[in-house]
Amino acid sequence: MFDSVMFVSLGPGDPELITLKGLKALQKADLIFCPSTALPGGKSSSRAKDVLLQLGIGESKLNIFNVPMNKDRSLAIESYKAVAEEISDKYKTGHKIAVTAEGDAGFYSTIYYISEYLTQENIPVSRIAGVPAFIACGTLANIHIVKQEEELEVIPGIITLNSLKEKIKTGKTVVLMKASQCEQVIKEALENIQDITFHYFENAGISGKEVYTQNREEILNRKFPYFSLIIIRK
Repeated sequence: MFDSVMFVSLGPGDPELITLKGLKALQKADLIFCPSTALPGGKSSSRAKDVLLQLGIGESKLNIFNVPMNKDRSLAIESYKAVAEEISDKYKTGHKIAVTAEGDAGFYSTIYYISEYLTQENIPVSRIAGVPAFIACGTLANIHIVKQEEELEVIPGIITLNSLKEKIKTGKTVVLMKASQCEQVIKEALENIQDITFHYFENAGISGKEVYTQNREEILNRKFPYFSLIIIRK
């Protein structure tokens, strides 16, 4: 299993949604890298760490690295490169290394910067699949995201109102990831487009923090957090 650096997908946040293969890899790893984000007051938050601890993974295995949350992605890229260099060094000395990613490691996951850097350095990498957030959202809402010959389009959080209108007209189901990045556009669409359903989610997979609603007024009155997502269906 560890003839490469293993990128392990954790799923959306519910520890029970990790795959059995992913859990086995984490248990066999002797060093696990997982991301965190800085909070006001010098503290940090790591959903990945929370999941690992709930899975019974020993904290002594964990190497937490901070990812700057800023529109200027150069700081985050520098952080990823530094982590990749450390992983490279550890791998060359024989460590069994896992790198965790929320959701699926190959689906809009920023840890691809680490994977790309390691590949450039001729360090072998591999991935274990996971459940992406919008799949967990469909389960939370008890809806079929798409069925039969319906098509799906996933938008990574940045879109204009006119573009969103055009996509909705096609009849596709639209998933808006990182809804906080286009909150104003979504709210304008809510006020101007009828005959469709906006399924709004926050913190899907996080026990006690999940939010799901179709109520337009409720969505309009909410401030979208980072972990928010919209599914739009006719």
